[in-house]
This record gives sequence, structure tokens and C-alpha cells, in this order.
Amino acid sequence: MNSKEQDFTKVDIKNYPNLVNYKIGLVVSEWNIDITTNLLKGAEDKLIELGVNKKNIIISWVPGSFELVYGSKEISKKNLDVVIAIGCVIKGETDHYDFICSSVSNGLMQLNISGSTPIIFCVLTDLKKSQSIARSGGEYGNKGAEAAIAAIKMASFK
Repeated sequence: MNSKEQDFTKVDIKNYPNLVNYKIGLVVSEWNIDITTNLLKGAEDKLIELGVNKKNIIISWVPGSFELVYGSKEISKKNLDVVIAIGCVIKGETDHYDFICSSVSNGLMQLNISGSTPIIFCVLTDLKKSQSIARSGGEYGNKGAEAAIAAIKMASFK
């Protein structure tokens, strides 16, 4: 879905009065680190803007997007309200892209089904790096900030 014309980064914080106490884990892939760092910044900035205490944001790094599943599982054991899995997979010349994208999305879905901590999917799956740049602070906004909004909304279910 093209979200260029929509702003998903707005939230009425009156509906979430205890954001300062939310504990949020961010699991970030080192692969395509220029993109994932931008997504991380977007998520962290949005969480702080909304009132989450910076000391309650735990950031953990994993080697690649495939490892986001294990990283998210492990960090969710730390009594968190929500976890955001941040990664970027860019299509290359082999089927590797398909296997990684499928494995990560299915793995994170399984954590949501079986676990008690919501896991937010913030993994860009683009055909070209220019698309990832556009979605990590470029012309299409920052999907990290959008993931932060989803995290706040999902944490409120607990």
C-alpha cells in the first residue's frame, strides 16, 4: 500500500496516558545498517516525542533480518510492553530475498500468536535500495515512526 498521501505518524496521546511508563524493545538488524539506523531513529524519536521515557527504550542489535525473530523472542522476556523488529531486505539476483522475507514475517507472526508481548513488523522488503531510502526518512516518510505508533497502540491491549 502506498502511504505517501496518508500520515500514519499522528496519534492522540490523550488515549495513552501512561506512555512514560511503557517499556519498549527495539531489535535492529545490522544488515543494510544505513537504512535500519534511519528506521531506528524514526521509531525512537517518535516514541520519545509521544512521552515514552528514553531509559525505557531498550535497543538490541542482531546481524541480519533473519535473526530478528530470535532477537525479538529473547528481548520480549524482559517484561516489555511491546517489541519493534527493525530490518531491511533488498532484492538481489537470487531467491535469498524470498526465503528471508518469508521466514522473518512467518517467524514474527508466530511470536505474536504464541507470545504475550506484541511484536511489531518494521522490516522493509524492497526491490531497490532507493525504495528503502524513500521509506526510511525519504519521500515516503519513515516506517520506523509508523511502527512506533503501531507499538503504542498494540501495547495498550495488554
